[in-house]
Amino acid sequence: MRATVAGLCLSLVFGAACMAQEAPAPRTQPVGPTDHPWFSTVYCAGFYTNQKVSDDLRLVTGEQSAYKITFTTPDVVYLSKGANQGVRPGDRFLVVRQDEDPNRVMWFKWQDKLTKAMGSHYLDLGQLEVIKVQPNIAIAKVAMSCGMMQRGDTVLPFAERPAGPFKDASSFDSLAPVSGKPIAMVVRGKDTSQMNGRWNTIYVNLGASQGVKIGDYFRIFRYQGSYSDTIPAEKDYQDRLYGFGSNPKHYGWNDLPREIIGEGIVLNASPNSASVLITVSRYEIYAGDYVELE
Repeated sequence: MRATVAGLCLSLVFGAACMAQEAPAPRTQPVGPTDHPWFSTVYCAGFYTNQKVSDDLRLVTGEQSAYKITFTTPDVVYLSKGANQGVRPGDRFLVVRQDEDPNRVMWFKWQDKLTKAMGSHYLDLGQLEVIKVQPNIAIAKVAMSCGMMQRGDTVLPFAERPAGPFKDASSFDSLAPVSGKPIAMVVRGKDTSQMNGRWNTIYVNLGASQGVKIGDYFRIFRYQGSYSDTIPAEKDYQDRLYGFGSNPKHYGWNDLPREIIGEGIVLNASPNSASVLITVSRYEIYAGDYVELE
């Protein structure tokens, strides 16, 4: 085969480039999750917490700082503690940054109130590994990056994040009965997204204090005709709409079956919130939709 391709290249007009010498290498990485969430999905999910996050260790700067303003894999960066503060070569760290949505417009009625109850939002930016230490400075390489690290970002000791196994997607029941377990809402999505789908991460206002554990599943649903709808709609559209049919009896949101639109697995749980990876999505999931523990 290689000889054939080479022969074709020689037959080209003099000076023209041969674009390919041999067949591309076969794909060696899976195209999607298998039985567990991806490593990068778990460690790049971000989180909300109402507990204080220690900020006494910081990313100071890095190599090529005269013109480099962000750092990613495989850059070398400097940390604000060294051997005198107990940092050793081989130590691993997580880099996070407190963040908030610059858009002050609420997507649904209680969004601001629920966000404050969940606590502060932190972006996961990646992981560092210390390669050398000085008395008061540590030198580390960026081992994995979720986003662009900056001067002043918070550096935390590395902590393993276990991930539960996926359920069989074929077991999803779009007509499942009410579970009777706690109910909460989709408050926000990762990267301030208000609309999400399969393999996106969302944040819900139910966490470890309410019994949520890593690996738990949330069922995602919405009510028809509630007054907190995330999509602008005509009042009472669920059972009557001028020119498009109406019922003699009025049916409110609590008279009609709920609409189940997806489910997701808990990646991590803080006291009053959980980061959830959407594993099934029938269609768009909005901030303001509801969730219940399965």
